[in-house]
Amino acid sequence: MAGSSSLSTRARREKERLIKIGSYIKESVDELLHKVSWPSWSDLQSSGIVVAIATVIISAIIYFMDTIFSGMMKVFYDFFG
Repeated sequence: MAGSSSLSTRARREKERLIKIGSYIKESVDELLHKVSWPSWSDLQSSGIVVAIATVIISAIIYFMDTIFSGMMKVFYDFFG
């Protein structure tokens, strides 16, 4: 009956693992609901506007850098090509 004790050991370990996972999920939900300080809607809107403006500015900078670099490479290839 060596196989049956091995099976019960595996079953006990699996049960302990499932209990740990369940405990982790319960603690995570509790923390999200009671301990996390969520921003207000106006804070989210302000942050979203800042992100949108920064994205446009950074995109414009990258576009102009790419245009300048493309022009430089065209001159370089025309000169040596």
